[in-house]
Amino acid sequence: MRVPYFFNFRVSLLNIKDYFCTTFFAMDKKLFYVLIISLFLASCSDFNKVVKSTDYEYKYKKALEYYEEGEYTNANTLFKDLVYVFRGTTRGDDLYYNYAQSLFEQRDYVMASHYFRSIIDQYPRSEYAEDAQFMVGYCYYLDSPSAKLDQEMTHNAIDALQLYINVYPYSDRVEESKVLIDELNEKLTYKSYLNSKLYYDMEYYKAAVVSLENSLEEYPESKHREELRYLLFKAKYNLALKSVEEKKRERMIQARDEFFYFEDEFPNSDDMREVRRNFEQLSDILGYDEDTSMIE
Repeated sequence: MRVPYFFNFRVSLLNIKDYFCTTFFAMDKKLFYVLIISLFLASCSDFNKVVKSTDYEYKYKKALEYYEEGEYTNANTLFKDLVYVFRGTTRGDDLYYNYAQSLFEQRDYVMASHYFRSIIDQYPRSEYAEDAQFMVGYCYYLDSPSAKLDQEMTHNAIDALQLYINVYPYSDRVEESKVLIDELNEKLTYKSYLNSKLYYDMEYYKAAVVSLENSLEEYPESKHREELRYLLFKAKYNLALKSVEEKKRERMIQARDEFFYFEDEFPNSDDMREVRRNFEQLSDILGYDEDTSMIE
């Protein structure tokens, strides 16, 4: 069947329309990208002029503008150039504070804490001193790693936040600081628990006993206290059974005594049946009746 002429003509018009629309859209995208690149290059050019400027007041003003606009990389570049210019002047604390805040916004907590501390050390009477003291501790808090890693930063955070509470006891941020300290202490508690359990799991029972006793003494409110008590009894029990003959009896008595501490503190523990069974085994070896009270 032959297609009418007017139908072919209409199809041709539609194809032409599609062609121009596609071409225009492609050109529009290219123009858009060119515009974006041009604006970026112009922005870089303007920033480079600021960086090279020897007008420090202008430079500082632009740094603050970049900071307010959230362009922290540019702000930090300018603040860094100005640190030594304004050091020791009446505006030094302003610069240090804004620089520290800008670093903080970029999550560079190590350098941010350094400049917050510089305010405290060099400008102790500054209007920013109180906030800087809190921010030192808060930067350490945010930089504190997981409990499985070294906890030096966690200890630093606790010390800094406690110092803030001591120096500014009536501050609005005291309660916040206490909450952060509690959280950090819980991390240290968990770290202590992990270390102790690691010794036990590796069957280093002598080291486990020392670590578990230290953990219970240092963190008496630990939420892992029941398990720590259980592991301490088991560590002493296993250490006694694996000891040489001249030390075995003494260590069995120590393990048996540990049972009474566990029973007294956690009488309804899910582990009580196992612990009592081990206790009875020790009592049989030592020749004691089950109901015998604390040994010697």
